[in-house]
Amino acid sequence: MLLQVDRSRIQPWLLVALLWVVATLNYLDRQVIFSLFPLLEKDLHATAAQLGLTSTVFLWVYGLLSPFAGYLADRFGRVRIIVASLLVWSAVTWLTGHARNMTELLAARALMGISEACYLPAALALIAEKHSERSRSLATGLHQSGLYTGIVLGGALGGWVGQTYGWRPIFGVLGGVGVAYAVVLALALRGAEAPVVAERQAFTAAFRELMKTRGVPAVVAAFALFSVAGWIVYTWLPAYLYERFGMTLAAAGFSATFYIQAASYIGVVIGGILADRWSQSNPRARLLTQAAGLAVGAPFLFMVGLAASQPLLVFALIAYGLGRGFYDANTMPVLSQLAEPHLRATGYGVMNLAACLMGGIGAAAAGWLKSEVGLSAAFETSAVCLAAGAWLLWRLRLRA
Repeated sequence: MLLQVDRSRIQPWLLVALLWVVATLNYLDRQVIFSLFPLLEKDLHATAAQLGLTSTVFLWVYGLLSPFAGYLADRFGRVRIIVASLLVWSAVTWLTGHARNMTELLAARALMGISEACYLPAALALIAEKHSERSRSLATGLHQSGLYTGIVLGGALGGWVGQTYGWRPIFGVLGGVGVAYAVVLALALRGAEAPVVAERQAFTAAFRELMKTRGVPAVVAAFALFSVAGWIVYTWLPAYLYERFGMTLAAAGFSATFYIQAASYIGVVIGGILADRWSQSNPRARLLTQAAGLAVGAPFLFMVGLAASQPLLVFALIAYGLGRGFYDANTMPVLSQLAEPHLRATGYGVMNLAACLMGGIGAAAAGWLKSEVGLSAAFETSAVCLAAGAWLLWRLRLRA
């Protein structure tokens, strides 16, 4: 009996550890291209607008398919969707390294958007299912730290490999690693999920039920505002540092990712533990923790666009990352308070839809701003989006 109890405590955290690797690959594979923009500009004769589209095309395809991908996970099982998603996007990553022109590169980014759309809704719903209210925010936050690791590796590793070997080899290596891990994951998660017994509900019916749920539209809107800021930072911060501060590709890729993600690691742990404990006495604790994270991050993201020195820039990036961690640790836990279990992956898919459509617009608009007035204005606009998201969450009241 003691062994059974210990095993029941370990398995939910083992699941987080296994999916942490997938989360790392998820963001590493999508993010690495942004550190290679100067090389793509030279090799494929890409314009600034086309480079912005590498983010926009991915995001819009990813977002449009996310609700349906979440529905598939709720309906047919989260584990099988997770494994299939990893396998397919890894193959597409390999294919990206063989693009001969920007048309082929953008087509590969669209294919990656299709395959990666299936992962996060399924993974976060599975973690929420396996963890109770006492550990759900911390478990979600630790999983999200894998995304941060992928962003850091995408920036630093992508910049270094590109500078040393060119932009193509990194995609072949990452694709091979992902395919191999998909096999490992399929074996490790075999039997980890009970057979799906949810009623046969059509996608449109599930969507309507979800959007009629009190609080869900506000949470979706806040997530979209958060993502506008995030995708402008992901897409354009390396180029901003390369041009404004004269950094090398490797240094710009590292600085644009490391400080934010390192602070976010701390933020998800503190924000996860705080929300899990606070929620025992206050049902709005997770919402308020998210609102605080956005409210803290907004002024410092504004500062990124104004910073005249690298120390001030680093300080602003760290503060923004800390607030981001508070928000990220509570995305699925907040949704789990609002939506029924059979709608959680679908719900996160809807959040991704709104976030990616708006994030894609933001990334493309930042490319236009770069040509017209400079990227500083894009980061300042992003800060306003965070402040608006904080206000939406702060005023939201949970159903009785």
